[in-house]
Amino acid sequence: MKKLFLFILLSASLCAQKTETIKLSQSVKSKKHDYKSFTVIDWRANQEIGSVMYHKDRVNIAFENEAAKDLQNWFYGDNPVRGNDELVLLLENINISEDKHEKYSIAKLEVRASTFLKKDDGYHFLSRKDTVATVSSRTTPYLAQSLAKKLTLTFSELLKNTYRAKAWDFVVNQDELSNYSTLLKDKLEIYKTDSLKDGVYKDYYSFFTHNPEPGFIIETNNKGIVTKAVNGKEKTPIRNFYAFVYKGVPFKVIPVWYVEIFRDEQGLFIEVKKEELFPEANSSFMMVGGGIAGLIGSVVANVAIVAIDAKAAQKRRAMAGTEVSLDPFTGNYILPEDFGKSK
Repeated sequence: MKKLFLFILLSASLCAQKTETIKLSQSVKSKKHDYKSFTVIDWRANQEIGSVMYHKDRVNIAFENEAAKDLQNWFYGDNPVRGNDELVLLLENINISEDKHEKYSIAKLEVRASTFLKKDDGYHFLSRKDTVATVSSRTTPYLAQSLAKKLTLTFSELLKNTYRAKAWDFVVNQDELSNYSTLLKDKLEIYKTDSLKDGVYKDYYSFFTHNPEPGFIIETNNKGIVTKAVNGKEKTPIRNFYAFVYKGVPFKVIPVWYVEIFRDEQGLFIEVKKEELFPEANSSFMMVGGGIAGLIGSVVANVAIVAIDAKAAQKRRAMAGTEVSLDPFTGNYILPEDFGKSK
């Protein structure tokens, strides 16, 4: 009788366990490069991805076979073997967790993966996804399905960014891959120099390697605000660059003009408000053709704006700025978990 009872319990437990399979169905065809091979190195400490609840059932999110095999089959399905380039994907972390509340749940997906171009001298960094996404059961009751789709989208974006990326000049050996972040970061000139070169930087890589665009001179308007960079007859609005250095001070271009870049022992960061990074259509900081509707021009609290609207300027000062780090491997913002939330 005991054995029968245990069997019933075990059967009930197994019935309550369901699986949401990650369907790698989006196109990841490369139109720019042909690849000889695609290798996935799965260095995750935990091969399990995680699970969430659906009513009374626990639903595991998992690859159909295993991560490396499925990702390789997906890639080769859209990219027949040809060419000379050897592409490598380093899978560092995939984790799903669930925070349960009384009437709803919030599921969190964490992904970290990087791509490299393998050459005769070693591995050259290309791109990285280091992201966190959340889904609430208030907006979708099918958390597992939504998370599986987000995971597919994340890898699709990583591969598409990889196809567009320029391989870094710095080399990492195979036995150094586990520590590539530290090794590559230590080689970036922007962290080591005390004297920055004036000029404009077209992308994050040129900025972090400290290589301004040759021949460009920064110009200001009659109020001393940087507006463009000039190279002979070529005049480019400052908003078209990733960053610039003017009189030895670095600035990051953002939707509402530009902010000063600071450095500490952790890296580079800016002090910015949510409304400045993500301006809304009805915001006082809305971008209009390279200027700002509401605020345009001089420096107010480290932001290059002029208070032609006194109320808008007062509103900006009243909103607390937040430290937002700059990711040296993508150029993207690393947003704090509570970014933009009132304290």
